[in-house]
Amino acid sequence: MAVTPPAAPSAPAPALAASPARGAVRAAAPAPPPAAAFTAPPPAAVSGPVVSPAGSGDRGGGVVRLAGPVPGALAHRYAALPPPLRVALAALRLEVLLGDPRDAANPYSLPALTSAPAAAGSAACAGSAASAASAGAGEGWDGRAGVLLTAAGLGQVCAADQRVRALRPLLRRDLALGHAAGRWGGPGMPPARRVRGQDGESCPVSSPVPAALLGPAALVAAAGSVLRQAALTVAGRGSGEPALRQWQPVLAAAFADLLACESLTCVALRRPAAPGPGAGPGPGAGLLGAVAGYVVPTVLADVLAQLGLVLAECGHGPASTGGGMLAKLTGDLPLAGVDAAGAAHWQARLARALPALAAEEPRTAHRGPLPAPFRLADPPATAPAGGVAAAGGQEGGHTPDGHESGRLAPDGHTPGGLEPGGYGVGGDSVVLSGLLRAGAARADGADGADTGRAALGALARRLLTEQRALRRPCRTAGADPGAVAARALADRQALLWLAAAVLGVREAADDGRGLFLGGTHWALLALSGIAGRLGVPLPGPAPDPRVPVWAELADRVRRGVDCDVYATRLLW
Repeated sequence: MAVTPPAAPSAPAPALAASPARGAVRAAAPAPPPAAAFTAPPPAAVSGPVVSPAGSGDRGGGVVRLAGPVPGALAHRYAALPPPLRVALAALRLEVLLGDPRDAANPYSLPALTSAPAAAGSAACAGSAASAASAGAGEGWDGRAGVLLTAAGLGQVCAADQRVRALRPLLRRDLALGHAAGRWGGPGMPPARRVRGQDGESCPVSSPVPAALLGPAALVAAAGSVLRQAALTVAGRGSGEPALRQWQPVLAAAFADLLACESLTCVALRRPAAPGPGAGPGPGAGLLGAVAGYVVPTVLADVLAQLGLVLAECGHGPASTGGGMLAKLTGDLPLAGVDAAGAAHWQARLARALPALAAEEPRTAHRGPLPAPFRLADPPATAPAGGVAAAGGQEGGHTPDGHESGRLAPDGHTPGGLEPGGYGVGGDSVVLSGLLRAGAARADGADGADTGRAALGALARRLLTEQRALRRPCRTAGADPGAVAARALADRQALLWLAAAVLGVREAADDGRGLFLGGTHWALLALSGIAGRLGVPLPGPAPDPRVPVWAELADRVRRGVDCDVYATRLLW
């Protein structure tokens, strides 16, 4: 069985050779363009991937070149926070199979996808891409997705967060296609069927990505593509058209909001699922999924509205690529369950859980190492016994990059305060609230010369005061979870947990390598936006983080780096 990909770009390049898993479909894939030549210095000197720009005359042509003795050198060049090697290879194969997003003749290109009807995007694209699958692969997009993803090697990637990373080339092109592909369970498996849980939410059976997080993860990636289109326009024409510079702070704030939403989604994806029905550790077991299911669509609705304004003011109407991407994305929101109705469902679930969650609030700041889900540079935590294997097909307790996985401390717990099953001690709400308290505590000990850290700590302390004020009303909110007051409390509490996730991910990334994710600017801008949504006044004068955040965004779009927390290199 062979996969016939879309037509290759006009400039041919050598093929990317990658062997699929045993029994998988071998793809006759087009090669990546010269911009995909990865050049890797020694890993110790790596602060981010270096890719030869298109037309730079790179002697290596379009092949992926590995330098140094480290087997995972390619993964280190793929992103500032590298994934396991087979995850990086699967993502590269998938990007190659999808073809050039700028080629209008390619059925998976942005012009072709945006021209399809919004609500029926996946069916329309599947019909136009009939050559992408052989006969007998199944009807509709689900069957063709299985062939495409098998050829890319996605069946070897079983951890939820790594599956989303490997799927990102598809997720960022089209929300509907990405959401459909996320339901794929693996080679030889039918598309994940949907079942109804006790709370009325549907969840996929056989897919490693939880249903509550599949839509938010796809929405974050798709919104990042729209942000890139807007930023490319403003960064490219800003020098010649000064009027466009007024949108730089708007796009910087949108970038920070996008990183905040992805931080929460990544933490939730990295948290192993419960081993079975009724086996959760307490009321906080499904907290992160519910928070992401509500917060991500709510916050990104504002972001998409701002991006629509920027694109319109820059002359990109619905007929343009950027305007068409935004219109298609907006039309696909109900299909992926990330519209207002989907957010309202998860808001109601949070409202019902507020009394129990308020009862387990900690009184002290989080101390010790950050829990494993916040350390995005580490391998994912092991899955519970009988669950899905973690770390994208680990073998012998190690990831393909040589990282240990599932290592237990002498006391029988995993590093970072997690039980062997992956549950945070005391529940998610305790960990998140403890991180908020820890961030507030650093306001007192911050170095006076480090204004960014001092401002971040002061803002965390202001948000902690808001959280303390919510404890008493949250204890009685469960009497009528459908009431307006209960939903308002759930909204405020979810935003506070979003702020805690930002603080945890930023602190974990602050490891001395100088990564943007470990800096204070994006976190300060994201927390400022959260405070604005809460109506909480900002504390005192603070440095304006929008200028450095915009500089990072403009630099990424010029260098071909994605707008994600991992700083992933784009192939096309």
